Amino acid sequence: MNQSVFRLTLPILFGYLPLGMAFGVLFSTQLEYAWWAAPLMGIVIYAGAGQILAVSLLAVNAGLLEVFIAMFVLNARHLFYGLSLLGQFKGAGWRKLYLIFGLTDETYSLLTSRPRGSDRAHEQEVDFRITGFNQCYWVAGCAIGALLGDNVAFDSTGIEFALVALFIVLTLEQFKALGEGFPIWLGAAAAGVAMLVLPPAHQLIGAIALVTAVLLFEYRKHRGQAPGEESSHG
Repeated sequence: MNQSVFRLTLPILFGYLPLGMAFGVLFSTQLEYAWWAAPLMGIVIYAGAGQILAVSLLAVNAGLLEVFIAMFVLNARHLFYGLSLLGQFKGAGWRKLYLIFGLTDETYSLLTSRPRGSDRAHEQEVDFRITGFNQCYWVAGCAIGALLGDNVAFDSTGIEFALVALFIVLTLEQFKALGEGFPIWLGAAAAGVAMLVLPPAHQLIGAIALVTAVLLFEYRKHRGQAPGEESSHG
């Protein structure tokens, strides 16, 4: 099973290692903490873009409340991930808490697009191992990057693009699996609007807030239509 899980998570490995290294380098060069605090952050917090955002804010002496609010807004989308997978995780026992904790964008994309069999217990075990493998990749990247940043001087310009490349691949895989283009166009439109009307420091949070608002509106609209559709068929 581990070999098949490793093959499934290879795209995540190639994204998480360089991205985790980018975080580790930023952490060790911008903050005055021991190098091992970077992989520890990857174990306890495990939020790629959120961790990079936290480093950027802490480096300019932002308060802990500001860091908390910024990370909460940035990672609020994970609430929807968890809600949409409650049925899939039902009956997972002690694994359930970790499955929810480990739901990153990339893990969610993989769990919702991979082929699934009829054996629920087996599929939940595969989900658990996928989640664990992905976090191991991230923590390893954080540790390697922090050690490099602490001991080697080099130009790491552009290494953060690994996150963009990984999101592009996962978006295409999600589109191929689900055949639904609305979230992609919504995300692109929200990013465009945020770039036009917001300063650079607030564009990411603004785009996420706009997408969240539109998706909530669509959800409420579809829920409101459902009873009417049922009665019209009756």
